[in-house]
Amino acid sequence: LTMKFLFVSTVLTLNAAFGSAFVAPRSEARIPSALGATAAEAIASLEASQAASVNAIASAIPDLAAKPDQTWAAGSVSIGGCPATLDARDAPGPANIAWLSSLCVSSKQSSLTIFNGPLTDVPHLLSRCAVVGDTTLSFALDFRPRAYGAYEMRQPDGSYPGPDVLGRQAFEYSGARKDYETKFGNEEVVAFLAATAASFEGGTPSAAAPSEFDSLTQGPLAMSMTMPLTDANVAAVSAAREKAAAYWLGWALDDSHGKQPGAPVNTQYVYDSKYKQNTYSALLPIYAELYGAEGANLAAADSGPLDEGYVGGGS
Repeated sequence: LTMKFLFVSTVLTLNAAFGSAFVAPRSEARIPSALGATAAEAIASLEASQAASVNAIASAIPDLAAKPDQTWAAGSVSIGGCPATLDARDAPGPANIAWLSSLCVSSKQSSLTIFNGPLTDVPHLLSRCAVVGDTTLSFALDFRPRAYGAYEMRQPDGSYPGPDVLGRQAFEYSGARKDYETKFGNEEVVAFLAATAASFEGGTPSAAAPSEFDSLTQGPLAMSMTMPLTDANVAAVSAAREKAAAYWLGWALDDSHGKQPGAPVNTQYVYDSKYKQNTYSALLPIYAELYGAEGANLAAADSGPLDEGYVGGGS
């Protein structure tokens, strides 16, 4: 099987079920409320919300265990002069979670990253909010597919190249897209993302074009927005991140998303391993912009072990 690792995201252009598309309602016309919370208060609020989500995940998945060697306890690490904590966990048993990173950099960032193991087709989760320049929030949310769907080949009318262009692989890619859209990127999730985008005061799509490695890792419903740092936007981001984590948990607990006997687990493992390397490469410039020279160490810590042999399921 020829492995490909291209994913594309049209920021705030959400692919609805089976390929139709729409642009989320513009929220710029709304008048932002007065700045309330400071950067430190905003991140503390986001982190409290994220911790509650992680605790809910841990309560529902008993084999999710801490990884002490990758965990940053309070007071042990600072990034850019700001205290940083990292709650690192995995579940190599039946839950098959390869990596969970709950990261907080005080006054700067709250993020949750979850990579699933190869025994399930549940999307990886990215949920990150950072403060930029003390007055702006940068928010990224993505349910990342586990199979290549040729999303970067999507045409303006919502169609994709067929077998006349791609040969038999067109059916493989179409099947991957349909599987993702049916199980995960369905109408309910698309509506949730659209409502989330519309809920932000002064929210706009991020101006920066996706990097090469962003395009290799982002899913078809990826959201990337900036907005003023207001109390209302902090609350809206918290609500969106809690809902996204709840979606992920519901999928993770659904046995129907596990690989069936005889499924190509090793192929999925190879795909996932390369995918994790690409997400690390995508994080490097993002964290370098936020934290300068310290961004590389933060990206490595947040991405987890890239060369760790992992199949899970008790293996």
